[in-house]
This record gives sequence, structure tokens and C-alpha cells, in this order.
Amino acid sequence: MTEKTYLTNYSINEALEIYKEKLSIKKQTEEIKVKDSLGRISSEGVFAKVSNPFYNCSAMDGIAVTAEKTHGANEKNHITLKKGTDYVEVDTGDPIPEKFNCVIMVEDLIRGNDHDEVKICKSFSTWENIRSLGEDIIETTLIIGRNHKIRAVDIGAMTAGGTGKIKVYKRPVIGIIPTGDEIVELNENLKTGDIIEFNSKMFAAQTEEWGAIPKVYGIVRDNLEEILDTLRKAVNECDIVILNAGSSAGREDYSYDAVKRLGEVYIHGIAIKPGKPTILGEIDGKPVIGVPGYPVSAYFVMENLVKPVVTQFLNYEEEKEEIEAVLSRRVMSSLKYLEFIRVKLGLVNKKIIATPLQRGAGTTMSLVNCDGVLEVPQNFEGYEKGETVKIKLLKKISEIKNTLVLTGSHDPILDTASDMMRNKSFKYSLASAHVGSMGGIMALKNEECHITTMHLLDEKTGEYNIPIIKKYLADKELTLIKFVKRTQGIMIKKNINYKINSIVDIKEKNLKFVNRQKGSGTRVLFDYKLKEAGINPEEISGYDREEFTHLAVAAAIKNSDADCGIGVYSAAKIMDLDFIPIGDEHYDIVLPSEYLELNSFKEFFEIIKSDEYKKKLNEMGGYEFGDLGEMVKL
Repeated sequence: MTEKTYLTNYSINEALEIYKEKLSIKKQTEEIKVKDSLGRISSEGVFAKVSNPFYNCSAMDGIAVTAEKTHGANEKNHITLKKGTDYVEVDTGDPIPEKFNCVIMVEDLIRGNDHDEVKICKSFSTWENIRSLGEDIIETTLIIGRNHKIRAVDIGAMTAGGTGKIKVYKRPVIGIIPTGDEIVELNENLKTGDIIEFNSKMFAAQTEEWGAIPKVYGIVRDNLEEILDTLRKAVNECDIVILNAGSSAGREDYSYDAVKRLGEVYIHGIAIKPGKPTILGEIDGKPVIGVPGYPVSAYFVMENLVKPVVTQFLNYEEEKEEIEAVLSRRVMSSLKYLEFIRVKLGLVNKKIIATPLQRGAGTTMSLVNCDGVLEVPQNFEGYEKGETVKIKLLKKISEIKNTLVLTGSHDPILDTASDMMRNKSFKYSLASAHVGSMGGIMALKNEECHITTMHLLDEKTGEYNIPIIKKYLADKELTLIKFVKRTQGIMIKKNINYKINSIVDIKEKNLKFVNRQKGSGTRVLFDYKLKEAGINPEEISGYDREEFTHLAVAAAIKNSDADCGIGVYSAAKIMDLDFIPIGDEHYDIVLPSEYLELNSFKEFFEIIKSDEYKKKLNEMGGYEFGDLGEMVKL
């Protein structure tokens, strides 16, 4: 069997330039009703057909008069005006008869017993309280130019200017073809080996957001002839076609062969990470793009390579806003690629802090949780911790500035607090980065977060948290807030054919273990218990396998990737696992005392003290919270 290889390794800019030169995209237009044009791109300028207002009209309820007849009126000299001769009554929007040039508001009129006359006690100027012809829009005035994304206010202005229809660029139809033997539609009968197909849903949403019309085809198996049949159909029905998955060089990757069979492949392989296996081709004059299957790779290829092609049809492209931020951790690159690094952002001590997230191509949640993207250029080694970098924003800067940044130990109760914060005011949010207790301490030390959560046992005193804080953060004025006491223990699948009573059984039964990362409080506790039991970590099978959250450990056990692991009771309960307690611990919140006055923290604190939150803690189980909220100055 001949090994497949990538044909090219262009930089992303080179690839786009070459591809756009090869394509001959013909922009098409259509005429639609103005009322239906929100978000569409104008293909020509719109000029007012009528003035607005198109006659002189009253701006107030009152009477229309000749301004000259009011001159000389004052508090001592009232002037009487007669209906029909000196004035006519008008309401807001009424036309002004030609002989009048002023409107007096009802509030400025003195009425007597005679309903056919009024008195005034002050003078008025010409055209006072009158909207003159064309005050808002004058006939032939340009309302919007071409290549303009139409807003609600534009629709109002065009309608006011007498325009009922507008020419816009046609929305291209994007054919989306998911491929793969392993993918299935979402259903309740999932089995081992099934992967839920969700990329097409993400692609459809992305293309619709850009102004295109998505058309999703059914899942096509890894069979060249089936792919060819669907590809022919999609090319016939759509303006652009996306082949998802199968773009790499594996033995069942058929996208390259399919595009090559029916048309031309211009580029296969781009120097980006993630996203290298991208295919840029053409069939019957229509762009066909092979997008990798890994969701993070797919997202960045869609944003950076598919979107520019889509926007060519629309003749319009919006650039993402960029901000400067300080890196909380070193970011290294392989030099070979343009690399996209997902980051969390937060305003800490008047600086935007960027914390890199997981870099894997399959870590879908890193896309959900990230606030922006750091691009590390090709042939560049990377950035050092503390360096100022440019971040392309995926969220509004106002959201980021109103985010309470928590870096530290993980617990499912943080997700509960985050959800309640978003539901309370819609203004403030909680962003948590799970780096372990020691990672949280270092983040506080380096002013990279507002608060941290921790559960670090001091082996000498047997006390939690405070001795460790004093050791590493003695120079800072901090406040410890008591959060919860929680139970740690061994998590294991239900209905197993062996029994576990303690950590010793993990060693003696040679069970496959899954650990937490170095620096986490759970790892410290496990090491302490191993030492207490006289067990060398090397005697634990799987000791070096690390996960970053309690839920990730529980999920690995539930999926039979491991026999057991250490975690909190709530995680075991969520994943329906058995739980053998090994000890209770203090899980506390620590922050610089000055941050107690942050509005975002006040809202967070109010939520965790609420009866509703405590009710949820009871439902989750494994927590004591009798002293929740008690503050200790350090």
C-alpha cells in the first residue's frame, strides 16, 4: 500500500492568496424587501426617493400661527389670537398651512371662556416647533452606501426615505458533508466506538452567522464511491462545499481522492496548528474545502480559510477585535506552524491577563471556555510568561472586564456558582481555570487572578491551607473565606467483583489508577495517604496518568479506562460511581483583601451564601458548609 503524504505546506496567507487566484467567484445580487434586509450586504448605494418629512409639519400639539403676530407678547402684555384668522389647531405631524410659520405648544396657551380665542404671554420665533421639509432626510441624499451590512436603523432610514426594495448580494449556499464510519447522529442508543457527529451543526451555525445559507447532508461512510456521489450532488446544489473529516493522510481518508477525481486540488497541507490537513480545491468552478475532523482543527480552519471564501461571495468581511494582554504562562511553539492558542481573559489589577487553555485538536470545551485566540506565528519560538501579546477577541471586552477570574482547585460546585451568577444579573460571570491548589497560589502571587480555591494539607501541622498560604504568600494582605468541608475518597465502578476498603487495596489488587495533576490538593492528599500507608508511588499502576478535574477522573473510571481514582463524593455521585471515603478536607477561597470590594466578587459571595446555593450543595452531597462565608484575615 502506498503511503499518502501531504502535497503542500504553505503558510496560511500564501494558501489563501493562491486559492483566491485560482477561484473565479462571481458575486450575485438579488432584490429583496427592505423590511427583510437585516444583516444583508448592500450591493449598491441607496438614495432617498422622498424627503422626510416631505412637507412642513408640526413638531408639537398646539396651534399654527404667524410668528410676527406674537411679537411684543410678555407677562404684562398678553396678545389675543382668534381661531381661523390668527391660528389653526394642529397635532404633532399635521401639515402646516402655507400662511403660517410657527407652532405654539398647548402648554404655552392661556384659554378663557371663549373657545375661539387664546392668549399668549411671550413671543415666538419663525419655524419654532415646526419640522421643515427634509429636516431628517432630503430627497436624493445617500442613506447607505454599497457593501454595507444593514442594521435596524438603516431599515428605518431607508423606509423613511421612500425605499421599499434594495439590491443585496446573494447569500451563498454552503454544502456540508460529514464523513466517517465512526460518527453517528445524536441518539439514546450510543455504544462504545460511536462518536456523535456535531461538527456539521457547528459549521452550519458559523456559516449562517457569516451571512450564508447552510445545507447539511447526511453522514457519508468512509467509502470513496459514496463520497463521490454525495459530492457531485452537493456541487450541483451549492455554491461552496465542505467535506468534513477524511482530509488527512490515513488509509481511510478519501477527501483528497474524491476532490481530485471530480476536479482540482490546489492545496493539501497548510502550516497551521491545529488544521494542517486542510484541502483547498475546486469542482465545476465551485470551491470545495476539505476540513479536518477534530473539532478544534475544524473550527480554526472554518474561521481562517472557509470564512474568507464565503465573504468573497458577500463582498464583506468583519475583522475580529484585538486587545493586548499579559501571558500568565509560557507558550512555546514547534516553529513549523502558525499555531492558534485558546486563552481565558480577565481584568486583574488593571491588566488583561491571558491564561492559555488545553492545546489539543479535540478539546471542544476549550473553544467553549476561551475568550480569545493568541496566534503564534510560524518560525517563531513562542512567548514568555509575563510578555504582552495581542489576542483576537471571541467575546465582548465588557464581558471580560466583568469576569471574576478564579484560578485554582476544581470542584463541581464552582460550575454551579458560575451558572447561578449568569442567571442572576447577566452582567457578571465567573471564569475558572483548573490548575490545582498550588497553581492557584502561584497565580495569586503573580497577580494573575482575583481569587483562588485550595485544599492543601500541611503535613507537619495537619492543618489545611493557612500554613501553606503563609509560606508562599506572606508578603500579601489576603483574606481566606471558608467555603466547604468535603469528603475525598476512592471512586470505583458499581457492581464490580472485587472489594476495596482502602488505598492499600489499590496496590495489592494491582488496580489501574487515574491520578490528579501535580500541584493539586487531591494529589497532595493521595501522596500523604500513600506515605502514611508505606506505599511507594511507583507501586501504583497508573500513578503517572493525570487528569485536571474530579469529573475527568470520574469519567475515566465510568468509561473503564481506569479501575479507580481519588476524588470528591459529588463527582462520584454525578457519574454514578461507588465511593469509599478516605478523609475530609477544607476547600477554601483565598483572595487579596482589596478584591472584597469588587462588584463581581460581591455577587459571587452573595450567591454562595444564598439558601438556593446551599440547597444545591445538599443535593450534590458530600459537603458540609456550616461556616461558609466566615472570613479570616491573613
